[in-house]
Parts: sequence; structure tokens; C-alpha cells
Amino acid sequence: MTNYTLQASREWWSQRWLELLDSYRFKKRLERGRNYARQGNVLSIEFQGAKVLARVQGSESEPYKVSLSLDSFSDEEWGYIVETMSKKAIFAAKLLAGEMPQNIEEVFTASGLSLFPFTLSDVHSRCSCPDKANPCKHIAAVYYQLGDRFSEDPFVLFQLRGRTKEQIISNLRQLRSANVEINETTTPEVQESSSQKQYSLNIDSFWQYNEPLESSLVVIAPSTNETVLDVLGSIPLAKEEENLASLTAADVVMKYLDTVYKDVSQKAFLAAMNVGG
Repeated sequence: MTNYTLQASREWWSQRWLELLDSYRFKKRLERGRNYARQGNVLSIEFQGAKVLARVQGSESEPYKVSLSLDSFSDEEWGYIVETMSKKAIFAAKLLAGEMPQNIEEVFTASGLSLFPFTLSDVHSRCSCPDKANPCKHIAAVYYQLGDRFSEDPFVLFQLRGRTKEQIISNLRQLRSANVEINETTTPEVQESSSQKQYSLNIDSFWQYNEPLESSLVVIAPSTNETVLDVLGSIPLAKEEENLASLTAADVVMKYLDTVYKDVSQKAFLAAMNVGG
């Protein structure tokens, strides 16, 4: 990779432009143009609206005039693009700082547009040289020189699509400030409505509640001190000889039923509280 290519590919948008050039099938023309750009034959590049005007020194004493342009987006399309940018804080912050967001193309593709041209055939170019081929080496030199311009100022890409850096930043600031004003006007209303709902506090009746409870919230828990088994008393079973546990048959049955009763009571309580589905 040459020093020229390294310089132009410092930023991802410059690299995208170089990849577009590398995809062109007539490699030799671009190679001659890259040599022209590297040797300093591109004397000047300036913008006239969305059009690029350049002067490239060729074999003749008089420099050739080169013009490049892309299809500009309509005012409606730009309005949608800038509005979408303003809604994404990271996009707005980076653009206002002069940086190109990494995923900026998502804003364009969402409206069926593309920031970058798909092929070099989407770039409209003319040169005053007698070479009928397009791109000629003078146009190709301007292509590569634009790679440096993109790296220095990413807003050049927007300008080729019909919006200057000043217009983009101004529109972004207007939309962002409008959103802030809307938030500021709605906030006092919310605070006022909340303050109107404040109630006076009566300390004497603070712990009293005389309204009936919601039936779905009332759960009757079983008594833990005396159960139905205690009320019924011992089961009248015949006494047997002392067993290994020194308990009568009635005691064994009562002990078992007591365990079952407690287990059922606990599950009924949990069911009433809707615990565990």
C-alpha cells in the first residue's frame, strides 16, 4: 500500500471511497490517475454547490478542467435524513463534533438512499482533455485526491449530495433545540399536576383504616395454637401392648394426622396467597 493510500484511508469513509475505485474494471486508467495525484498534478479542487471543480496539469501547458458531481437528494429526502440523525444522540453528537458516525449509512438506507455511489458510473464527470475515455487519467487523479478531502472533512460527502456542513449542523441544532424546548414546556405541567394531588396528613388517624378490605386481599390463616384435632380429642382405638415407641395405637394415629393437618394447612395458606402458581 502506498503512502498516498495510507493517508487517504485514515478514516472509514475514505476507505469506502478507495474501495469503490478499486472495484473499477479499468485498472490502468486509475493507476495513471493515482500517479498523477501522487505527483501533485491536481493543482486545485474547489466546490461550486454540489459540484467539484478541479484543475489538473497534463502534458499541455494549460491545465485541464475537471468537474465531478453526484445525484443530489431532494429537500424532502434531506429533511427526513437530518430528522433521523437528530433523533439518535450519538449521530448528532459526532456530526456536531465534525466526525462521521460509523453507522451513518443506516440513516440513508432507511429511506432507500445511499451516501456513497454504488459504482463509478454513478459519478458524473467531465474533463476538457481530448481523451474520450471516461474516466481519463485527469478525472481519475481527482478521484484519488478526493480521498484525502474526505479524510480531512467528512462533510464533503454530504456536500456532494446537496447539503453543506453549515446547513447540516444548523438543521441539527434547530431540531435538537426544538426537542429540548418541548421537554421543558411539558415538565412544569407534570410537576404542577403532581403537586395538586398532595393530601394533608392527619397524625391522629394515621394508623386507622375504617374502609372494608378488598376480598381478594383477605387470607384467613389457620390457628397455630389449637387445631381441629385438639378439639376432637383422642381417637377411641383399642389399646395394644406397648410398641417399640411406647405409644398406643391412638397416639400413633393422632401424631400422623397432626403432621398431615399441618402440611395441608400450610399448602392451603400458600394457595390462598397465590404463591408458587
